Amino acid sequence: MPLKIELKPGERLLIGGAAIRNGPRRSSFVIETMTNFLRGSDIISESEADTACKRLYLTLTVLYLAEPTVEAEDLFVRQANALMEAAPSMAPYLRDIHDLLADGERYRALKCCRDLIQYEQSLTERLSAPAASMP
Repeated sequence: MPLKIELKPGERLLIGGAAIRNGPRRSSFVIETMTNFLRGSDIISESEADTACKRLYLTLTVLYLAEPTVEAEDLFVRQANALMEAAPSMAPYLRDIHDLLADGERYRALKCCRDLIQYEQSLTERLSAPAASMP
């Protein structure tokens, strides 16, 4: 079944390995074949991947958009293990992501990783908050 996509001016879209950026006007087009794609709001560039969880998201993006390779899958496992060792409280998120990948639900794994990124941000904020003054 064809899928109609509408893009805002300047919005990005990744379709498989191709990056598309819309021009100055709103536009729409139809994808007539089955393919994986990500809208601009779901894309994290390498330069934006400035935390461990964002780098994991970038790896999941590769697994989602391209045919998964052993190297990409191994990278995911190494990153997930390092995160779990550094912050064991991330284990439920990582387990859910792993289970979704095992079930072939790569897009849902990406969405779950967004939650992990938010959790990472909350940990960072708590660690950088000024300590309460002692009486």
